[in-house]
Amino acid sequence: MSYRRRIYFTNEQRSEIWDRWQRGESMSSIGRGFDRDSSSIYPLLSRTGGIRPPERKRSRLALTLGERELISRGIAALHSIRSIAQELCRSASTVSREISRNGGYDNYRTVDAENQAWVRALRPKRCKLSTNKLLQRVISNKLTIHWSPEQIAGWLKRRYPNEEHNQVSHETIYRSLFVQARGVLKKELMQYLRSKRTIRRSKHASLKRDGLGRIKDAVSIRERPASVEDRAVPGHWEGDLIGGSRNSYIATLVERHSRYVMLVKVANKDTQSVVSALIKQSHKLPRELYKSLTWDRGKELADHKRLTMATDIDVYFCDPQSPWQRGSNENTNRLLRQYLPKGTDLSVHSQTHLNSIARQLNERPRKTLQFETPADKFN
Repeated sequence: MSYRRRIYFTNEQRSEIWDRWQRGESMSSIGRGFDRDSSSIYPLLSRTGGIRPPERKRSRLALTLGERELISRGIAALHSIRSIAQELCRSASTVSREISRNGGYDNYRTVDAENQAWVRALRPKRCKLSTNKLLQRVISNKLTIHWSPEQIAGWLKRRYPNEEHNQVSHETIYRSLFVQARGVLKKELMQYLRSKRTIRRSKHASLKRDGLGRIKDAVSIRERPASVEDRAVPGHWEGDLIGGSRNSYIATLVERHSRYVMLVKVANKDTQSVVSALIKQSHKLPRELYKSLTWDRGKELADHKRLTMATDIDVYFCDPQSPWQRGSNENTNRLLRQYLPKGTDLSVHSQTHLNSIARQLNERPRKTLQFETPADKFN
């Protein structure tokens, strides 16, 4: 029976792996840099949940390897503890403790003592959540209703403005989830996060989308009025189409001023089906709350003139391969994947169920709204 050879990385290689991971590189890309598979990179990163462990530093007061070697030589020469301490310019009690905790006079060894000192120095700072059981329960409850750690942290600051002990950063929540050695938040709560990853990705990891086709007589986003751009006036929307398995699709609409979300069930991806569904949805809102729509270059809105004629809504199109021009909509689409995972059949969801999902999103606090909810901002 053959066994796979275990792969070891030097400290320098480990540091480079973490540097590249924090820059946003994938495990496959990092592995190629070391002529290894991504499977050899994953164990190193997953041990701490994709979060780089702090670099260990020796205390300036700790005994050095050279001092331990002098202690070992002093013992071999049958010198007294006091004379060894005098040679090291240390107190006799320091030398006495060092010898007694590392085997005594008969079994003291320099290298063993040095290694044991590093092991004993592993005293991680206690997590703030570990001392506040009530806060643990509150955070756990919010995670189960699909609030993100950042939303929870912002809500806690608004809910307990003068109680610092009841506030934590979103990074603390993430670390408590991904670094299970802390023993604070249960691993099962990770299933409620928007991303289903088992380790934390770098904030620099890129999200890319393919550019789409050309639209006849499209009005460029560059011709959009300044009043739409600054988000000061409600009634201007961003839209997109998200897909699932078996050619199933849902139109997503996000109001730029309030980030209010509407989901529209569509029969197919063709422009006839999409435009008809958007026209029907537009009749559910007052005219002053539906003035313009900014879409990407998807051909599902090729018949945009019919939408404008039926609803008097101005339609603008983003530049090719520029999803950031509909940033609110792109972010909402990622939020939606908590409820509508990629690869699932979206046709099984009724419009009533889609309205329920939209309501949950609209009742979640948003950082960009100073942790107000889109529903409060829209109404």
